[in-house]
Amino acid sequence: MRRGRADARRQGFTLLELLAALAIGAVIIAASSVLVHNVALHFEQGTRTVSNDERVILAVERLAADIGSARFVLRTTDDRSAPNTTPIAFIGDPATVVFVGPGGVPADQSGEEVVSLTIEQEDDVSRLVRRRAPWFGPRTRFEELTFGDPVTLLDGKFLTSFAFGQFTQDGTLAWSDVWKEQASLPRFVRLNLRDRATGADLLPGTEFVIRADASGGCAQSDSTACNAGSATKPQRTQHE
Repeated sequence: MRRGRADARRQGFTLLELLAALAIGAVIIAASSVLVHNVALHFEQGTRTVSNDERVILAVERLAADIGSARFVLRTTDDRSAPNTTPIAFIGDPATVVFVGPGGVPADQSGEEVVSLTIEQEDDVSRLVRRRAPWFGPRTRFEELTFGDPVTLLDGKFLTSFAFGQFTQDGTLAWSDVWKEQASLPRFVRLNLRDRATGADLLPGTEFVIRADASGGCAQSDSTACNAGSATKPQRTQHE
């Protein structure tokens, strides 16, 4: 009888063995939790990076379509000090681009529209927002328009600005931060997009080509005002 009880004790676990097993199990569970957390964190970061990259690509495609289709439209001014000047309906500065485009896709919308691209800053977050308004003709003043249908194309901790390029008489491509009261469209619009923390250029060499050289009526007119101002044939860029 005593031998049977001794054999039963040898077949069981001692308290020390049980504690050791629990400790090993706790270590395995903790390690598994850390591993799962790290995998989930890296997966989320990877997914966020892919999502951000896709959003940048979509924004670039939309900007290329909008800016590339800018109309060569002359507007009438009330400036009596310069009666012989007829500026183009295009305004640009580091934070804003406003121009006339071909109009939207909806069936109830016809004619041309004014497109506004503005860079809006909130703390260290920069947003690129697209808006639009009806274009009522050459006497339309951009300052009096009410823009609607806002669409945020980009947002993040960026340093963002626009620049405007045109070929000079000697064929040199010159860039300017402002394009106002000009008689021609710029040939290129560049979007500068840099990471606010590192300063890295996120869109190197991204220049949007404006395809319009002259207004539609210039085919039946000999007016020198129809020239778009490009002195030489433009070179190909990334978003032609």
